[in-house]
Amino acid sequence: MGSGGSLGFTLFCWVLAEAVSYSPWGFSQRDSGVLRAAAPLHPVVVQCQEAQMLVTVHRDLFGMGRLVRAAELTLGSAACLPVAQSPAEDTVTFVAGLHECGSTLQMTPDSLIYKTILSYKPTPSGNLLIVRTNAAVVPIECHYPRKNNVSSNAIQPTWVPFHSTLSAEERLMFSLRLMNDDWSTERISNGFQLGESLHLQADVASGDHVPLRIFVDDCVATLSPDRKSFPQYALIDLSGCLVDGRSDDSTSAFISPRLRQETLQFMVDAFKFVGDDRNLIYITCHLKVSPADQAPDPLNKACSFNKASSLWAPVEGTGDICSCCETGNCPLYAGYSRRTNPLARWPGRRLKRDISSKQEAEVSVGPLLILDSARGLWSSSGGLAPAVKTPHGMCVLGVF
Repeated sequence: MGSGGSLGFTLFCWVLAEAVSYSPWGFSQRDSGVLRAAAPLHPVVVQCQEAQMLVTVHRDLFGMGRLVRAAELTLGSAACLPVAQSPAEDTVTFVAGLHECGSTLQMTPDSLIYKTILSYKPTPSGNLLIVRTNAAVVPIECHYPRKNNVSSNAIQPTWVPFHSTLSAEERLMFSLRLMNDDWSTERISNGFQLGESLHLQADVASGDHVPLRIFVDDCVATLSPDRKSFPQYALIDLSGCLVDGRSDDSTSAFISPRLRQETLQFMVDAFKFVGDDRNLIYITCHLKVSPADQAPDPLNKACSFNKASSLWAPVEGTGDICSCCETGNCPLYAGYSRRTNPLARWPGRRLKRDISSKQEAEVSVGPLLILDSARGLWSSSGGLAPAVKTPHGMCVLGVF
């Protein structure tokens, strides 16, 4: 992919030692009095190229002088293995197409974002009962601009520009973004502590289309980019009910009134899955639109639970459109309805929907790093920097 010049760039993640400072290839003094070469400053280097990404990993991943095995490193949900090793430099290299190894694509108003993860899963060596290193996950993103004509081939005189084609077909561009606390700009860091709130904003760019109002039909949180994976937790369900706000320990709610009809904002209290220590979550939402002059109804609504009144309240429309949020008898696509308790979360029983329509789309944010409030955004065991973002991409290194 490109637009005249190369869009390749180098993305760095680094390990910051908590008690020992060192130069990129200097020496550090240990308690034993033995000098040894310190870890490289950038153990993970990502190059986002036109059609693929190159990930180079130094086997001294944690900066402790203990080299990880190449077979314990994989790329993406498909667990692709390294394609090359350098014994002289103690590095391994992954090469994968932007759509390979289980990577996912997210579209924002300005960027195409290809996401994948580098996984380190230690296996017992010598003693089958113990391991001496923690597992680690390094989420990786490659960002490419959307506002230029993108093609790997020469542009022919009869070629139709990308944005013109979309406008002619009246397709809509949906996005879901993580915002800062005052909603003014997109949030740079994807790290959160328990007790903080996630500020999420759904948008639709309609171009020359008739005025539209956006709704969030449902949102589900998972531990992987696959929304069908388990465990999963429903944040929004029943065609626009923010069911997470119904929980006793939650203040999650839609923001009312709207900033504009094509934008819908909502807050979700940070959380982690019980019994899982990976600390990363993904949020996938199904977005849809209706004509802006059409009154909201039980199928097109944005409802929050008001604990003071113990009632569901809509962002716009009459209160009766939210009554089904409590009963669970809300209309869904194709005339289906779900007759059950909305607080039961229904793991694995979601109806399949055709999202090829121009009026709806499925979008996601993540991975989001959720840490215990006592730990802050730094690992007490390794001092790892959890998030680094450049103008074109982000890399997160977390220890779990």
